[in-house]
Amino acid sequence: MSLEDLRARLAGSAVLLDFDGTLAPIVARPEDARPVAGTPVALQGLVARAALVAIVTGRPSAFVRRLLPVPGLEVAGLYGFESAPPLARETLEAVEAVAATEPGAQVEAKGPSVAVHFRNVEVPVEAGPRLHAGLTVVAAAHGLRLLAGKRVWELAPAHEGGKGEAVAGLLARGALDAALYAGDDVADLEAFAVLDRAADSGLVVVKVAVLGAETPLALQEAADLVVEGPGALVALLEELDR
Repeated sequence: MSLEDLRARLAGSAVLLDFDGTLAPIVARPEDARPVAGTPVALQGLVARAALVAIVTGRPSAFVRRLLPVPGLEVAGLYGFESAPPLARETLEAVEAVAATEPGAQVEAKGPSVAVHFRNVEVPVEAGPRLHAGLTVVAAAHGLRLLAGKRVWELAPAHEGGKGEAVAGLLARGALDAALYAGDDVADLEAFAVLDRAADSGLVVVKVAVLGAETPLALQEAADLVVEGPGALVALLEELDR
């Protein structure tokens, strides 16, 4: 479907957005991520007109809310499993031991999940598979699942959340006429799949891939629209609000 189809139904639409790589450029240190200029204003305009505007992210919701203090904006943090219990200390120690084998790898504990970023190791394309092997063992031993991202592996609860589940939950809240989802990474394919199923039931959907250096080809091919980076996405959101 086209952006015009969704704009015509904006009052009954859900606008669902990833954060890193989608509204904020990918950066060397995850804690340094910031949304591109114009993001809060664009979101505020949509909040006033759309049925639902939400960020669906692997970040803790508090981090996103601090950077995007937009009244009425919803945030599904940690892919929807934010209410799960925190990981045990022994689990974190096992993850840290694996990460320590790759100098430059950074461990980000998020409570119910833990991420290992390898963007800053000497050769990320070689470190990634080695870390995956070690973290797969940790995940199996502690009843977790291993999620893939842009030069990051994340251990998360095995039976809770996920981008697809979070998006499905948001769409199920009430009667909607249309939905847009924008993302830049492999996990966003789950969200696209949920929108595809909703389209089979008559919902007007628009799937947007946000291009970056590491945006997977599969996401680009599955998208209805492809935009060049977070700045172009914000411009699209502003256009949607006109």
